[in-house]
Amino acid sequence: MGNERVFDISWSTILKVGIAFLIFYLLFLIRDLVVWLIFAIIISILFNPAIDFLQKRRVPRVLSAVLVYVSIFGLFGLSIYLITPSFITEIKNFSQNFPQYFEKIVPVLKGLNIPALQNLENFTGIIEKTLTSASQNIFSAIAMIFGGIASTLFVIFTAFFISLEEKAIERVLSLFASHRYEAYIANLWSRCQTKVSGWFISRVLSCLFIGLASYLIFFLFKTDYAVSLAFLAAITNFIPILGPVVMAVVAFVMVAVGSSLAKAFFVLIAFILLQQIEGNILSPILSKKFVGLPAVLVLLALAVGGKLWGMLGAILAIPLAGILFEFLRDFLTKRKAEKAPTE
Repeated sequence: MGNERVFDISWSTILKVGIAFLIFYLLFLIRDLVVWLIFAIIISILFNPAIDFLQKRRVPRVLSAVLVYVSIFGLFGLSIYLITPSFITEIKNFSQNFPQYFEKIVPVLKGLNIPALQNLENFTGIIEKTLTSASQNIFSAIAMIFGGIASTLFVIFTAFFISLEEKAIERVLSLFASHRYEAYIANLWSRCQTKVSGWFISRVLSCLFIGLASYLIFFLFKTDYAVSLAFLAAITNFIPILGPVVMAVVAFVMVAVGSSLAKAFFVLIAFILLQQIEGNILSPILSKKFVGLPAVLVLLALAVGGKLWGMLGAILAIPLAGILFEFLRDFLTKRKAEKAPTE
């Protein structure tokens, strides 16, 4: 009897547990809205350093936010407008010439023992069946399109209004922190925001460099689909290590099948040299002042973000992972320093 334990659960504890379950249930119900809000916060994090820079130059914050958002999304829209015609033309040409490409590489594909890749009829049949099943419900497709537009507008405008408030995230975080750690968390968040946004911008600039330089290489060697291959090189360069390797293989195969094996080797050598310049010269210069994210962390963020929220999630999950990484690294460093023996 003396070893028996009595668990006394008060009504206040039951109430707290019930409130916690209710909050989690409400978050589950509005999980899409929560994801959109997270995306908006990430976009504001990426844009806030530029807005703060203009504000320090005595430009009103509202005008700074308008200039930054209009400039970035305007340049993005202009780039799409300029690239799209060439991209569509090349896609049409590729679709017309695809049977010739397929026949040239079919001996290699047969060795993979994949039924869909054994001949052109099987391959086109699989593609046709996939497209047919995806477009069976036209109303679902229309709802998906407008849902995407609505969510995009919600994310952009929410990010804009968050950016209008100076140190809005810092003030929210201070509400959940004790007075003792309030200043520390605000300072840490500010450093994370600057470093991660700087890293992200440096990667974007590196991708632009790879895209433009790749287009120059493909143009000089007179390869087919130069715009599409350069665009693919810029996109895949965002994925560390794996992206450039995959792009090098794709470029080599496309040039070898479309032109000649000798030209494919020259293009491959030029592409490898370009990656060496980007990896050993450009990236260190751009990112020397910013947090260096491990390649495995970037790959995990891309995989998890892409699995949960698609392409947009894959891209925006990287800054979120970077912030969590910086928080964890600073916390562990601080804890290690506190536990170190004092002499």
